[in-house]
Amino acid sequence: MISRDELVKLLPQALNETDLPLAGKTSGKVRDWYDLTNGERLIVTTDRLSAFDIILARVPYKGQVLNQLSAWWFEQTKDLIHNHLISIPDPNAAVVRVADPLLVEVIVRGFITGVTSTALWYRYSLGEREIYGYTFPDGLQKNAALPEPIITPTTKGGITGHDERLTCAEVVEKGLLDAKTWKQVQSAALAIFKRGQEVAHKAGLILVDTKYEFGLANDGSVVLIDEVHTPDSSRFWKADTYEERFGAGEDPENFDKEFVRLEYARQGYRGDGTPPRMAAELWAAASERYITIYELLTGKKFEAAAYPVEPRLIENLRKARIEL
Repeated sequence: MISRDELVKLLPQALNETDLPLAGKTSGKVRDWYDLTNGERLIVTTDRLSAFDIILARVPYKGQVLNQLSAWWFEQTKDLIHNHLISIPDPNAAVVRVADPLLVEVIVRGFITGVTSTALWYRYSLGEREIYGYTFPDGLQKNAALPEPIITPTTKGGITGHDERLTCAEVVEKGLLDAKTWKQVQSAALAIFKRGQEVAHKAGLILVDTKYEFGLANDGSVVLIDEVHTPDSSRFWKADTYEERFGAGEDPENFDKEFVRLEYARQGYRGDGTPPRMAAELWAAASERYITIYELLTGKKFEAAAYPVEPRLIENLRKARIEL
């Protein structure tokens, strides 16, 4: 494992953005996209860390973990639904088939928990009992397992620029998806989540909740896109201490980027206004989390790629015969 001091020193070199000699660059919260030929696209995963729908910092090796871990999960779930991945030419990059993203983010939740404004526990703690179209009884305890995983969809950005909550019925009622496509998406999401829980359990972790994105390929088929079961898109807890801590009314030991959100929440920040400045050690600790969860889930040793990223990336793309 890379030392905490080394990670702090790498913070200035963490990849914030790319400027490749390719046309059609588009940037999201974490990724940069470049259009290639023949219906393909290059996706570069940067080290940007986003929470509360805001880019907060850069975290060394975060992009590499997300890119390689997602590729691993695409392989583990390809029997459940096709995905858009073609190849991994660089630790931070993927070549994918172009797919039109569906207008709905699919959140699958196995527990009632969370501190963000869209989280089940946060809404429940405010007194709400009808949440995302589901009815919850009084007397639930924070971090309790739900009887069965549920889907709580959101829009992608919405008119406010933030994700807007939906019920499953509203996805079709508002014309975001047709009934057949939405049924297929829900079925695939629950199956992928079940697979994720099984793999996480073997790694000593609990997959608590996650976000999936789907798209339509050129042939009209639904495919899994973006990322799968990463510390960005998912919440993980340590399995061996969950029961004891839950019984004592304590929060589970999280093993994802939730500790970053919790640190902001402890300072009274939930996404509104200017976020407080955090110490470098927090981002180094986040890097350690990302690397460790990669190793736990995949059973592979993390091989840290060289910094700075962009010169290495360009060399690897040329080796992969991607014209720059």
